Amino acid sequence: MHPYKPFIPRNATKLIVGTLPPPRFTTGNLKPDDVNFCYGSRDGFLWPILDRLFDLNLKYENSEAAVNQRKDFLEKRGIGICDIVESSRRIKIDASDTGMQEVELRNFIEILRKNPGIETLLFTGGNSKNGPEYFFRRHLRKLGEGIKLKVVSNEVPRVHQFLLDGRSINTVSLTAPSGSANRAIGSMDLYKMQKAKDPEFNTIDFRILQYKGYF
Repeated sequence: MHPYKPFIPRNATKLIVGTLPPPRFTTGNLKPDDVNFCYGSRDGFLWPILDRLFDLNLKYENSEAAVNQRKDFLEKRGIGICDIVESSRRIKIDASDTGMQEVELRNFIEILRKNPGIETLLFTGGNSKNGPEYFFRRHLRKLGEGIKLKVVSNEVPRVHQFLLDGRSINTVSLTAPSGSANRAIGSMDLYKMQKAKDPEFNTIDFRILQYKGYF
């Protein structure tokens, strides 16, 4: 089960959309440097990226202060977090998206209707199987309301647009802020070009450059 309800400030214009946190967040067996909040895994890169982009001086610990830092940032910037998966089953207990089975999705369109200020969905992953864009597309098909994603840009990160009750909403499929995406980044021409210019350039730096344009 997803351990967190959607966190959507009233002033939110952007919504970060992922899938499920690692299973230890559901069971409550957090590690000392996990944060008990969305994307709080010690192994994830989203908060370290935002930390560097906005100079947040975040705490990385299982404390209320660390959670409040993140909530304060989101409220000030008008950013919400609402993962699309409500629950799933796993044979192997790990954090992989591909290992999710019998996935139950949140009613995302209903959530968007209740939050009319949302203009952009920031998917923390793309259209590969069990990624957030993949599930969003599945959700739209199941609803049967004729809502379709139209391509705005096929460059990474891919950008789409759809209409909801006459309201235009963009989606951006960011490179996932997880270690599993590092291999894919390493094969990208843009990453190779940056690496050739600066041997110290790494996959976190690549994500920071990408995320900067959308946060």
